[in-house]
Amino acid sequence: MPSPFPGMDPYLEHGARWPDLHQRLIAYSSEILQPQLRPKYIARIDERIELKPYGKELIPDVLVVEPPRQLSETQIAYDSQVADEPQTIRLLDDERRVPYIQVVNVASGEVVTLIEALSPANKIGRGRDQYFEKQDKILDTPVNLVEIDLLSRPTATYARCFELNSPHDWRYNICISRPQRRTSVEVYAIPLRDRLPRCKIPLLPEDDDAVVDLNAVLARCYEVGGYDLLLDYSKPPPVSLSKAEEEWLKALLLEKGLRTAPAPQ
Repeated sequence: MPSPFPGMDPYLEHGARWPDLHQRLIAYSSEILQPQLRPKYIARIDERIELKPYGKELIPDVLVVEPPRQLSETQIAYDSQVADEPQTIRLLDDERRVPYIQVVNVASGEVVTLIEALSPANKIGRGRDQYFEKQDKILDTPVNLVEIDLLSRPTATYARCFELNSPHDWRYNICISRPQRRTSVEVYAIPLRDRLPRCKIPLLPEDDDAVVDLNAVLARCYEVGGYDLLLDYSKPPPVSLSKAEEEWLKALLLEKGLRTAPAPQ
């Protein structure tokens, strides 16, 4: 069963669904790219390690515990007491492996383009700051950067240069930065009701862009991931909607038979 939405399905933004979807987005985007790139380029899936502090959604696998000293009998004096020694527990950062796509020039072995699919941790707090630091490093190199952000606003990770004439109701975005034009950014700003774009993937300046049809990628993710069996469309989505989006979503799901009309009063 395909997704009832014409583009991004906001129900897939649920924290329990996103990690699986993220892996599939990277894998199937790479698969679509590969035939377009050969023989000069190749799309490779790599991963980096990110540390997420304890207490921020994820729980660490290991805690380092320093045992207490043997509890002593309470020593009481008229003017003081001696406390027993507690255990010391060190909370470790949680390690996450984050996949992304590298487009590599086969002859030189150099990375030409990086394709990122953003995660929730990239958009808030310390994780957003860390992502900006990595982004700055990439923008100082001759590498194209493509950021696919299929997570709802409030913030775009290209926020520092995201003043643009876009649909007022955009919810998702794809940003493209080319090394020869760092002072500008190409943006697909996507409202909830629109299909996802056929996204340009820049290569070396002398070559035509490759193309990833993100709607086709998402459709395959949905089918192979069996998300129709996991998502409950009778409930509200896990993201905040504007009044106009909420009314459109209800009408769409009613039309698709995934919601029932309220009983007349």
